[in-house]
Amino acid sequence: MTAFVQRAAGLAALVVLSAAVSAPAGAQMRIEITSSPYRPLTQWLDTGPDADTLNRQRHRSADSAALLRGVPGVAVAGSGGRGGLPVIRGLGDDRLRIKVDGMDLIAACPNHMNAPLSYIDPTAVARAEVYAGITPVSLGGDSIGGTVVVQSAPSLFAAPGQTLLTGTAGAFYRSNGDGRGVHLNSTLAGANVSLNYTASGTEADTYDAGGAFKPAAPVPGGGWVDGDEVGSSAYRAVEHAARLALRGDGQQLDLTYRYQHVPHAGFANQRMDLTDNETDQVNLAHRTRFGWGELSTRLYHEDTRHRMNFGDDRQFLYGDAPGMPMRTDGRNTGATLAAALPLTAVDTLRLGAEYQRYRLDDYWPASGTGMMMSPDTFLNINDGRRDRYAVYGEWERRRGSAWQGQLGVRHETVRMDAGNVSGYSMMYAADAAAFNARDHDRTDRNWDFTALLRYAPTAWASYSAGLARKTRSPNLYERYTWSGHPMAAIMNNLLGDGNGYVGNLDLEPEIARTLSLAAEWHDAAQRRWHVRLSPYYTRVEDYIDARCAPTASCLPDRFNVLQYDNVSAQLYGLDLSGHLALLRGTAVGDVALDGVFGYVRGENRDTGDDLYNIHPLHATLTLSQARGRWHNALETEWVGRKRAVSGVRNEIETASYTLLHLRTRYTWRQVTLDAGIENLFDRRYALPLGGAYTGQGRTMAINGVPWGIAVAGPGRSFYAGLSYSF
Repeated sequence: MTAFVQRAAGLAALVVLSAAVSAPAGAQMRIEITSSPYRPLTQWLDTGPDADTLNRQRHRSADSAALLRGVPGVAVAGSGGRGGLPVIRGLGDDRLRIKVDGMDLIAACPNHMNAPLSYIDPTAVARAEVYAGITPVSLGGDSIGGTVVVQSAPSLFAAPGQTLLTGTAGAFYRSNGDGRGVHLNSTLAGANVSLNYTASGTEADTYDAGGAFKPAAPVPGGGWVDGDEVGSSAYRAVEHAARLALRGDGQQLDLTYRYQHVPHAGFANQRMDLTDNETDQVNLAHRTRFGWGELSTRLYHEDTRHRMNFGDDRQFLYGDAPGMPMRTDGRNTGATLAAALPLTAVDTLRLGAEYQRYRLDDYWPASGTGMMMSPDTFLNINDGRRDRYAVYGEWERRRGSAWQGQLGVRHETVRMDAGNVSGYSMMYAADAAAFNARDHDRTDRNWDFTALLRYAPTAWASYSAGLARKTRSPNLYERYTWSGHPMAAIMNNLLGDGNGYVGNLDLEPEIARTLSLAAEWHDAAQRRWHVRLSPYYTRVEDYIDARCAPTASCLPDRFNVLQYDNVSAQLYGLDLSGHLALLRGTAVGDVALDGVFGYVRGENRDTGDDLYNIHPLHATLTLSQARGRWHNALETEWVGRKRAVSGVRNEIETASYTLLHLRTRYTWRQVTLDAGIENLFDRRYALPLGGAYTGQGRTMAINGVPWGIAVAGPGRSFYAGLSYSF
């Protein structure tokens, strides 16, 4: 166990010891501000996991995005141990708005290794909300696929005149990859002041698949990667967060500082590894309740220092060049203002304004003496700027007990720019000159509209329909990366498909028009059974797909250099989920059956090609039993064959598979034990959204690694986590 994990474990033990000798704690309290006497429509739209589900899944993975697995319409793309990217109904990454504790986070990396959800450990997540299909304008913006809202635990306060000391400390272990870690969440509070400190440390080695999925091979320069070993999948991370909260009559102020350090994280579907990532975040939030309604304000700043190079499973020395150092510095500042005004007993008006200022420098220091990577610094994105200014209005109305509707409009101005660039040497001069000769300033004026209607004619049925127009402007890497040289292009890859990518200054914003329907049936108490069916259709104008780069020759069954391009696209499918209580209050406890089924299809309407990384037909069936302190579950996960693949990207097909998982949870007083077995029968399978395997060997050369190998999923793994609440 490394030193930082040992230090975190010692800290957890110290806090637990302090709790044991403290004075009796008072009742836990936290402020609740509501702006309407009825349940807001947004709560009906949230399909995220409930608190019990989150608690049972914390120790299964170190990736917070994995907490969303099992949510209807949601899949997880990518292959990093902590860098998963949520995908909602075929749309993922920057096509989603992802908020962590109210902050709009941005990946500062040409491979999106520091994805937004990587900045919060799964053990720190207290709530996760998923808005698929039709997202209210108050929660959307600069996105077309939906919104994910992740929150840490709210501030706690003591009863008047008392002091509260409370928290949780724990540790976990996973056998596949030798994953281990510790976590702590502690609060010391009075009636009006609360201090919270959270920390976590986690690390793992490379994981093994359920069998050999490629030939075993030596690593050039030393080392060996077995046939069943998924190279470049190890990681290590540590996080600290401190929060001061103050509250008074009808108001609360929270000031949070969060620090994260990731010394190493491998990515099996990228050409590089993350070799260092440090982030500082400051987040100030204030909520006030007035006689006329509620006002919320937030200011935040994020500073990220990101580094990449070749890890232990990749060739490091190229001639006299010791690796290829890459650096990215991102600065993200934001402010939000939101007001909720209950106009009448049945009407609520929400108004808001948002501002985000983002700065990015992506540069690659010289390495060696050859012209390919020296003598100058390669400026990949120089002084990249992306500023958003948004205002919105949203009206919600309830008519009787059956009807509920919402109308919303949002306008965003997105201003982007970048400075002139240069390459390592004259080898890159032509591409740089062509880019520098053009105007880089771009301004997009984007409109969003939503209309939602919910009808609940009886206590056992409800129906909803929604129409939306959503808009997303390109990100900095899609617009401003400039070099078509294969070695430089493959280092700019947001998709994990092994290809190289060149930006496009002429990209237009994506405009998605979506129709989403939902029907839900359940018992009157919503405890014994429910079924939810939701079909949807989305047509995207100027969808950002890819074409063969103008200076490249693209061939089948190999990696190529592509350029981002606008096309017309469509996505359609349906989500089906259900719950059935089989037994209640019997000698064997409560037994229930839960199921999720999903189908999505994505097509390029201009070429007839399939869109990239669309999840194949899939289903999950979970049989659970709860009796006393025990909660047990048997989960069957089935994924169909992935045949519909992107031809322009030479996307790899994957076979169907079925996995079986076992889980158990035991709670005794203040101690909780979680244990389970993932992939019980050690099946070998390929991740349908994992991308192309480029995790070992001579990855700097575009076709120096074999094409056609998909990233393999983990083989059998035993896990256990122990938590103590005080």
